[in-house]
Amino acid sequence: MIQGGARGFKRPALIAVATVLALGLSACSDKGSSTGQQGSQPGAGDIAGLPVTHFESGLKPNAPKPDLQVRNEDGSEDDQLAIAAIADAQAYWTEVMPRDFGQPYEPLKALLSYSAKTDDEETECGSVKKLVNAFYCPPGDLVAWDRGVLLPMLRERFGKMAGAVVLAHELGHAVQYRLGEKASIKKNTPSIVKEQQADCFAGGYFRWVAEDKSKYYRVSTSEGLNQVMASLFLIRDQAGTSATKQGAHGTAFDRTYAFQVGFEKGPKECAAMNEENIKARITERPFDKGDKGKGDEKLDMKIIGILKESLDKAFQGAGVPGPEITEDGNGSCPGGPSTPPASYCPSNNTVSIDLAKLRELAQPVDQQAEWESGHSEGKGDFAAFSEIASRYAMGIQKGVGASIDNANAGLRTACLVGAWAKASTVPGATLRLSSGDLDEAISDLLSPDSLVSADVNGKRVDNGFERLEALRKGYLESSSVCSTQYG
Repeated sequence: MIQGGARGFKRPALIAVATVLALGLSACSDKGSSTGQQGSQPGAGDIAGLPVTHFESGLKPNAPKPDLQVRNEDGSEDDQLAIAAIADAQAYWTEVMPRDFGQPYEPLKALLSYSAKTDDEETECGSVKKLVNAFYCPPGDLVAWDRGVLLPMLRERFGKMAGAVVLAHELGHAVQYRLGEKASIKKNTPSIVKEQQADCFAGGYFRWVAEDKSKYYRVSTSEGLNQVMASLFLIRDQAGTSATKQGAHGTAFDRTYAFQVGFEKGPKECAAMNEENIKARITERPFDKGDKGKGDEKLDMKIIGILKESLDKAFQGAGVPGPEITEDGNGSCPGGPSTPPASYCPSNNTVSIDLAKLRELAQPVDQQAEWESGHSEGKGDFAAFSEIASRYAMGIQKGVGASIDNANAGLRTACLVGAWAKASTVPGATLRLSSGDLDEAISDLLSPDSLVSADVNGKRVDNGFERLEALRKGYLESSSVCSTQYG
């Protein structure tokens, strides 16, 4: 996130007109939710209409051995998981393609397993030597995967479904070539369109698995989908990548959005993704020329003051006083809620912050370190700003009489943080989104101790799917959806 104003940046500020976030907020209540049930809590009862489930995701104990010919396989666990994923996703498309697109699904002509550590196998798309990747090669109608580095790393960090989402994505590219014009795919179609569609197709497949229609895999709608979302976060494009760049796949915000669309709405919706509608909502863009430190600001009380100004102006249409932001060393409320590094204190309408801890959170993201060790020292300045903004939004919600201590409150808060971020479309910069900021918020949301989707006591829904959806809805659909969806 960057300070704006006099320097004339191309990206506008996070300061919004008075009514941007007031829309619908004053009507917040607890009379139902997206499920339409009195007093129900989104995320606590369903995931896009499916029940919340908790179990170990992966191959079913009685899963059959796939009857597929795979060049260079070695029988390792990662090969077994990959081959089952291909067989399973092909079974999905054999069922779905005739139903949704009126044509049979033709199985892949070739499959290749290799190790980026040792192999130099040739394909119609080139050598796989030292290629830590998985890919679809159209000339050979081939899906290939690296069993030496990529798949083991994903499995160890994110569980046994992480490789499945990668391979379902690659099979999605094969589906595009089979559908052709039905998926609006041509030779000159930008790569971002193809990649968003493939993520979306993968989401459709995972819905099928979650509905227990697969004979190979099972996935829980809580921890299982959380792991899938986390793996998509890791394989996002680097901050500053342009969506127009050849090979662009999308930010984590873009990739998880596409996956969730497929999960919720199915492959027809995926095939309808095209350059026009993707361009209208894609968040991937290069850094502006004036950006310093790749978009990250140093966190101190001066920048916190600017953040407070931004929040005050964004929420002033709600007609209630915004909380003060105070630094007391531990980010807790005396005799009240304790959710460090930031807490909303209802007794005196303040947000108490631990500046030192927030500085640690605000350190720039090290994406290379994420790949190598699975850990970055910080999540970026927008992660810290989002945590503070979420506690500020608690004060606004309390002021208008909305709940602040249940799952609705947590998800409504994430939605409002997303709507506040979307206020960057309003000219007149004080703070403005920089490239990668939304991914910093997603990184925080996927953390087990994130405040962005937590109620006043720090409780959040179990599933990251619902947390991300709440943030996304606020960003893409404006604040009015925050009260109607999460009343």
